Amino acid sequence: MRRHMSLAAQFLVLQLAIVLLVLAAVVAVSLAQSASEFREVEGRRALGVAEDLAGNTTVRMGLGDDHHADWLTGPVQQTHTLSGASYVVIASPDGRIVGSTDPQQLGRLFPLHGSSVLAGRAWTGTVTDDGRSSVVAHVPVFSAVPGRSGELIGLAAIGRAYPTVWERLGDSAADLLTYLGVGCLLGVVGSLLLSRRIKRQTLGLEPVEIRRLVEHREAMLHGIKEGVVGLDRHERITVLNEVARDLLALPPDSQGRTLAGLGCDRRLVDVLTGVSAGQDQVVVTGDRVLTLNRRPISLRGHAIGSVTTLRDRTELVELQKELGATRHTTDTLRAQAHEFTNQLHTIAGLIQLGEYDDVVRYITASSQARDQLTDDVTSRIADPPLAALLIAKASVAAERGVQLRISDRSRLDRLDELSADLVTVVGNLVDNALDATGATSNGWVEVDVREEAGIVQVDVRDSGPGVAPDLAEEVFARGFTTKVATEGGQRGIGLALTRLVCTRRGGEASVKNEDGAVFSARLPVAAWGERG
Repeated sequence: MRRHMSLAAQFLVLQLAIVLLVLAAVVAVSLAQSASEFREVEGRRALGVAEDLAGNTTVRMGLGDDHHADWLTGPVQQTHTLSGASYVVIASPDGRIVGSTDPQQLGRLFPLHGSSVLAGRAWTGTVTDDGRSSVVAHVPVFSAVPGRSGELIGLAAIGRAYPTVWERLGDSAADLLTYLGVGCLLGVVGSLLLSRRIKRQTLGLEPVEIRRLVEHREAMLHGIKEGVVGLDRHERITVLNEVARDLLALPPDSQGRTLAGLGCDRRLVDVLTGVSAGQDQVVVTGDRVLTLNRRPISLRGHAIGSVTTLRDRTELVELQKELGATRHTTDTLRAQAHEFTNQLHTIAGLIQLGEYDDVVRYITASSQARDQLTDDVTSRIADPPLAALLIAKASVAAERGVQLRISDRSRLDRLDELSADLVTVVGNLVDNALDATGATSNGWVEVDVREEAGIVQVDVRDSGPGVAPDLAEEVFARGFTTKVATEGGQRGIGLALTRLVCTRRGGEASVKNEDGAVFSARLPVAAWGERG
């Protein structure tokens, strides 16, 4: 198995590499500075020495008389010895070397390299001969013979070769070694301290382990079916997989933004931030019903954020809607069975008492009351499923001691595609109204269903206490309920389902108070997808 360098070792290598690079840069700068300094200092020095040599009386006399050229050897050698110059040259006005530290150069032409010395001006510069650079100074020599003062009779040249790179490195080797030692020491100490600090922040994990954790996290985060949302302490989204983004209809750049900045629904924010606590919190967002479970995250006793999982319960709610229809039928049959049982007991008692005329009258009255209810509903509601629902709910209401009545304004033709959704909406609103009025005496519920301009308007009024104005939206958005769930079940999903059905069809659901609660629902006869 391949071994990977530890975090401390990686930092050490990196720091040492940086130290070496910095040291190399320092060496390069030092060499450049030393070359510049050598050129400036030695240039001035060479110029001074050349001026002294040019002003030497022996040199001026020797250049002024061809028969005394041997006089130049002494001043040249003396200047070479005292100045430490690399070479000393004296030349005649025509450029012939007449005095030099190298006897082999006598009689040769002296290269001027663009010097202005023959114009009577001193000159300093850098020249390169045979691959070796030197700092040189050229000074004109003027005649010392009376009457010929100011006449150019030759030139004096002083040259000092640049030291090689190795010579300059040798001169500063001690300092460089000191810098290298100090830099390496600082690099080692800095690497250890930095590694220790980073390890504390990464919980002691090595880079390879961190990479594997990230890979596993990404695989799990994007591989699970549930949505995952992670928040930090400032309500910023730190983790968001594709499923959660789709369920909440969030933009692709949501990660790193706050919930407030994304304009999330208040109910969703409350659940994600823990304001609304509990397991399996129901949130209705868009056309979906979601179940959220939040778990706070702490590190060393400090809260650092939370992770919330989301599950789409829309399909389950659809099943619940179908089961609701079955439950309505069951409740109706049970209520009717109870009612029929009471009627049979009454008839049996009258027969035992021999009150046969009363039996006939009782049966006739009961039949007329039921026929009147059926006629009252069917004459206004031509849609069979909805009419059957209202007749059934009337029996349930009667069992609870609540009067269910149909508004005189109710008018509705037969509906096919909308019928199932309308039954769901009306059934949930009537059930909610019956629950609200069940505890009051002489309670009543009124249903008004009519179609106007392609919109089915449903209004369900009750004689209950009404809904507080500040809860007008909560009752729909939260699946709100004031009833206690029994047997561990959840209550309050009916109104949320009502709004969901209305929203899916491009309608709406609302509530207001008029001597009790008035729940209203608007459903277009043609759904969004069917309209042009």
